[in-house]
Amino acid sequence: MDRWAAYRWVARGMRQLCWAHLIRDFCCFGERGGAGGEIGEQLLKRAAIMFRWWNRIRDGTVTRRTFQRRMKSVERSLGRLLRKAAVCGDAKIEGMAKEILKHEPALFTSVYAEGVEPTNNKAERALRQAVIWSKISFGTDSERGSRFVERILTVTTPLRQQRRHALAFLTTACEAALHSRQPLSLLLAP
Repeated sequence: MDRWAAYRWVARGMRQLCWAHLIRDFCCFGERGGAGGEIGEQLLKRAAIMFRWWNRIRDGTVTRRTFQRRMKSVERSLGRLLRKAAVCGDAKIEGMAKEILKHEPALFTSVYAEGVEPTNNKAERALRQAVIWSKISFGTDSERGSRFVERILTVTTPLRQQRRHALAFLTTACEAALHSRQPLSLLLAP
């Protein structure tokens, strides 16, 4: 997840900052040049190391314990670099570094919590259809329309992720409701 204010209710140690967003920030550091630019380049190198090891844990060529051990030095050096950036003399870089440091416990959740990804790409892909629909349709004009959209997206999004046919599911669900039969489940049978 990124640093959006709506996520602040989640304890920092229970969430993961999105490394895709962090990499963009580190690139911005690098583009500004000077001492902050050099720090940005070093931060990008640490991010590359982290993803190299993440890909190995994901493809099963390294154990989680080894991954965690290897990440210790990356964690320490990343923290040192961010603290250095927070006093580098470039106000914009200092501000960004201080903001990232506020969320430091959420930088490496994916290292210690199985099933947690280092980016929010999966979540953003899941929301993509809703965002596109919203832009194309300009939203809804009523409370009733909003309820319909939230409910239909609640059904079609997991169906798409499960590679199930949404129209067939909805048709069968409506027929079941009309004939007082057991409703279909969005959950796949074990």
